[in-house]
Amino acid sequence: MGEPDTESSLESATMFFVPRSSVRSLADIGRQLLQSSPFQGQSIRCIRVGNTEIPNNKGLLFALQNIKGIGRATARQILADLRIGNKPAKELSGFQVESLRNEVMTYTIGHNLDKENASNIKRLMGIQCYRGIRHIDGYPCRGQRTRSNARTRKSRGGRSTAAVPQ
Repeated sequence: MGEPDTESSLESATMFFVPRSSVRSLADIGRQLLQSSPFQGQSIRCIRVGNTEIPNNKGLLFALQNIKGIGRATARQILADLRIGNKPAKELSGFQVESLRNEVMTYTIGHNLDKENASNIKRLMGIQCYRGIRHIDGYPCRGQRTRSNARTRKSRGGRSTAAVPQ
């Protein structure tokens, strides 16, 4: 009674069949979808790598630096390892995008970097070393003077007891 006509809906839908033997990535299939008739005139604006969107119009050397944990030297190293020049992200092929994603995921980036830094500070505070004690007290731990400055590390009106872990 309320059963949809599956044959007519299959005929109207555009289907993309990818043989198992071919080595196509999802990015290539996505580009094929964008070139199909409903998506004419639209383009991909950015590539998502490591939970961060990389803009298409920038060169890869600067676009990779948008990812937390990847600086100038690391971005250069990634591009050298993959043998990709400093071209805009929109000019990458699907295979290059996948290899870029895999290479970036070998580094500690984003939320994992935050968790690792927090665990390192917690470890220092637990073993009661000099740096750990400075973290507990809320003072700078890299030798900066505290007599007249260090207002970003020392609170302005006095330390709150909630900020000091016991």
